[in-house]
Amino acid sequence: MSLWTAEAAAAATCGRITRDWTATGVSIDTRTLQPGDLFIALTVARDAHDFVANALEKGASAALVSRVPEGVPDDAPLLIVEDVQSGLEALGRAARARVQARVIGITGSVGKTSTKEMLRDVLATQGRTHASVASYNNHWGVPLTLARMPADTEFAVIEMGMNHPGEIAPLSRMARPHVALVTTVAEVHMEAFDDGIEGIAREKAAIFEGLEPGGVAVVNDDIATQPILCAAAEAAHARQIGFGENGRDFQLLSVTVADGVSVAKAETAGAPFLFKLASAGQHFAMNGLGALASAQAMGADLALSAHALSQWRPVGGRGVVERIELDPDRPDAALTLIDDAYNANPTSLGAAFDVLAQSSTNGRRIAFVGDMKELGPKEREMHGAMAEHPAMAQIDLVHCVGPLMETLHLGLPSDKQGQHSDTSEAMAPHLRALVQAGDTILVKGSLSMDMARIVSGIKDLGWRLPETAQQQGTGAQNPET
Repeated sequence: MSLWTAEAAAAATCGRITRDWTATGVSIDTRTLQPGDLFIALTVARDAHDFVANALEKGASAALVSRVPEGVPDDAPLLIVEDVQSGLEALGRAARARVQARVIGITGSVGKTSTKEMLRDVLATQGRTHASVASYNNHWGVPLTLARMPADTEFAVIEMGMNHPGEIAPLSRMARPHVALVTTVAEVHMEAFDDGIEGIAREKAAIFEGLEPGGVAVVNDDIATQPILCAAAEAAHARQIGFGENGRDFQLLSVTVADGVSVAKAETAGAPFLFKLASAGQHFAMNGLGALASAQAMGADLALSAHALSQWRPVGGRGVVERIELDPDRPDAALTLIDDAYNANPTSLGAAFDVLAQSSTNGRRIAFVGDMKELGPKEREMHGAMAEHPAMAQIDLVHCVGPLMETLHLGLPSDKQGQHSDTSEAMAPHLRALVQAGDTILVKGSLSMDMARIVSGIKDLGWRLPETAQQQGTGAQNPET
């Protein structure tokens, strides 16, 4: 199905086309580019004009560029604009203008990507749904998501993130959401905000500035900065929906966690309802409640949404629970891995500690934790404070990765002190000696700490079918056969 014609893209960007073409998708990466994609030659880590020739060779229908790249013939299918980033933004705005979809914008210090994934799955059962992929939530991710949106979309789910003040409002004005959700406000990116968590709350609340007339602001009623969010929603003339344990409109009454599943009881408009999540933790239940409140505000049926939510599964690095078998002949020789390695801040790490502490296990509860970045001048104090988290009483051992996490390592009681290393690379060779059958293991840290290396190392301890058996589908039960 056609997504962009050359004529429509040129009109949207005020650009010049070298010849006619039709695009079925939009890409910024030649590694994942599909035949028929319009390739956007952004300048991010590198100038993607250097990859235009390769993109065209791989089947790109055309390329959005600010000049004819070296090695590309003059008659190649190009859309030439003054500035590629501005051209992408123009495509995004044009795509938003041509759809009749109901749009929701999501931001928050913690949980926005998981909540976006929940909403995508929930809304997809009730209409044609388009959503951000991965964590494409910044100045190029949002317009890219919009530019990829098919014209017949009925629901759109747009994630918006920030590292510095002034980033959220322009993204929201571009997306023009009918509903805007703030999952929570926490101590994240503190180094960029002189006014602390209040400044972060004001930045998150800026998502309401882009709301369409008559829009809805969905607010977490449990957080200390809730009044800042509510004031911003009122200034935007938005209808407010509050959720949380103290939720005005959607109240979380209880959460029961067992075997990696959370069952939540909630209430809205005086009527109780249940929903289930295939992920353990109070924080996931809270995100689920925010997703259900937002889905209803989008016009979706609440009962159908709650059922669909039970089918959602967390993505890798965001709370996935996996059983790792160490010996195929011994069912008891296994460990449980909680892969939450994608990112970390004090709020999300505390929530992950709670999940680990509540996990049913016959063995030890062990955490591998990496540095939490962008916390500002009190970063060491924040790392050290995690030693006093209430869940630590139920955790047997903590292995720390990174110079900041050394503060936590030194603050732990000696019987909970595991190993400390400056990098995940240095920690990985010791994994076989640090874990054993029966352990339940949490892995978490900021993305730059590469805690995924620890996850991979633990998975590699598990038994696997021999390669020939996997290829032939023999179902062999022993790697020696």
